[in-house]
Amino acid sequence: MKLSKKAEYALRALVAMGREPEGANFSIQDLSRSEHIPLKFLEQILLALKNGGLLRSKRGVGGGYQLVTRPHRITLGEVVALFDGPFDPLPGAEHAALGDIFGELRQQVNQWFEKHTIAQVIEREQSRESVSFDI
Repeated sequence: MKLSKKAEYALRALVAMGREPEGANFSIQDLSRSEHIPLKFLEQILLALKNGGLLRSKRGVGGGYQLVTRPHRITLGEVVALFDGPFDPLPGAEHAALGDIFGELRQQVNQWFEKHTIAQVIEREQSRESVSFDI
């Protein structure tokens, strides 16, 4: 399984937004610069996240995008599914035993995706940053 660039960039943008205080506004330009995501690509991604109910937008001075849902409620699975569709390693398997085996894999992957959130990614980032190797 390989995530699309859109799904990866969407996750990166949500992590960047989730690091900031609740209610913060994010301009497309600032997110593009800070996360090294091509601007035109990011515009499409943020619009899809808005249409998916994860962001809202505000026009005008001080406008931009805001998280609608707190990072601990946004699962990696819902973001990936929004861009890549449901995980199905062997769609329409005609061989029953193969279908069963890959059905188990699909279930395990989907459970993993639903168990992990944007907040957990941020927590892991912060724990890695707090590790010091100074002597």
